[in-house]
Amino acid sequence: MATDIDLHLGRRLRRRRRLLGLTQQQLATQVGIRFQQIQKYECGANRISAARLWQLAEALESPVSYFYDGLEDAIERGGSGQGGEMFSRKETLDLIQAYYQLDERPRRRLLDLAKSLHDGEAA
Repeated sequence: MATDIDLHLGRRLRRRRRLLGLTQQQLATQVGIRFQQIQKYECGANRISAARLWQLAEALESPVSYFYDGLEDAIERGGSGQGGEMFSRKETLDLIQAYYQLDERPRRRLLDLAKSLHDGEAA
């Protein structure tokens, strides 16, 4: 049975993989396992060993600590995962990817626009 920690690590794995635009098969090939194993990691059915977590972090170009970010809050919420749900949506990932493809100046202008829209909504 999956623990809150296994579920959290799996969610973070899925989020990072999707953010980079990788399929489960592509990630699995990079770390030398089958895509079914990635599926099991992502849903928390299988635990990720320390060595495998290191390989996944390398393949996903992130520090190992990335997978543990927000873990304490997730455990306090009982592993509900509500806090990061918006980051799991495809539209959010598409927006983030498009944002980082922009040069610095247009990125800053887009951020200012988004903030002004939010401020206008609050008024």
